[in-house]
Amino acid sequence: MSDPILAFITAFTLVYFAIPSIIHVARKKHLMDEPHDRGAHAESVPTLGGVAIFAGVLFSVVMWTPFQVFTDLQYILCAFIILFLIGVKDDLDPMMPWKKIIGQVIAASILIFKANIMFTGLHGVFGVEELPYWLCVLFTMFTILVIINAFNLIDGINGLSGSTMVLICVTLGAWFYTVDRMELTILALSLAGATIGFLRYNFTPARIFMGDTGSLFLGASCSVLIIQFVELQGSMVDSRFILHSAPAVAIGILILPLFDTLRVFIIRISKGRSPFQPDRNHIHHLVIDAGFSHMQATGILVLTNIVFILMVLTLDAIGSIPLILLSMGLAMILTNSLHQYRQRKQRRNDAVEEEVQPVLIEEESPTEAHEYH
Repeated sequence: MSDPILAFITAFTLVYFAIPSIIHVARKKHLMDEPHDRGAHAESVPTLGGVAIFAGVLFSVVMWTPFQVFTDLQYILCAFIILFLIGVKDDLDPMMPWKKIIGQVIAASILIFKANIMFTGLHGVFGVEELPYWLCVLFTMFTILVIINAFNLIDGINGLSGSTMVLICVTLGAWFYTVDRMELTILALSLAGATIGFLRYNFTPARIFMGDTGSLFLGASCSVLIIQFVELQGSMVDSRFILHSAPAVAIGILILPLFDTLRVFIIRISKGRSPFQPDRNHIHHLVIDAGFSHMQATGILVLTNIVFILMVLTLDAIGSIPLILLSMGLAMILTNSLHQYRQRKQRRNDAVEEEVQPVLIEEESPTEAHEYH
């Protein structure tokens, strides 16, 4: 267990001490994210936190991973570097969405064809175990792209994307450790350590954002862990840690980014807009608009994700389809309840404003009359 712990400490320490220098340089060179209509900040904030996260994870993984048992690591790192470069470019000079997608496809192709990070089937979902090779490639490509962009989309308020990533990495890292996959445990805990080091400066008041550099890298890393998590179930024999509904458990672990992405894409497409056109329809926006602070919203959403993880692990035996339907159904009910709560709160606020306005007019009218005469 010493190597995973050392990997966690190494990544955390490097990021924790590197970010102040990055903040200083970003402010000095004016590499900042300016306030905008959809933004949740009123001041300019550096966006290069992902540089520190990437460096911390890369250093820690290379330092502590046993390469003799993780022979495909070089290809995984190559894919990560491509996404890192795309993220840095987008943070410094915003790119068109289609250009970022092309880069993501290239990185995903390296993961699939060189690193052998790929689904071999549906693992019992719809009664299907194995799939033709070309379908496995397409399904894996789709999964990687969805997870990458899901993390990019939830990175909208202080601490949310990073806290969600820590929760996912700790959950998966614990499972990888129980099945004696030290190389994946090291990757998961390196990601968790680096992200915790970043969160020290990202919690309100945020001194730095992870930017696309961080969200794309974390999304890609998470996709690798999730695919390996699902695939390893079929390779283990007579282990008490085998999950009977691994695909459903994976969805439960990723419920916040996955459900939010699905939801906003459906809303945008239904309104005739591009699914990649930014708006304020994300779940975290609903929580903020309901009157909660950034940290309260982050706490609520991460706690909700924890509940889903505990639920899918507890109900693993009921089967993938029932568990997926239960997870999605519960997510829809909670989101609808949140939406209704926000509407009621806005109506109450509007009613208070209407009551206050006549009082203000009456108080001002004598003065206005005096000035008029």
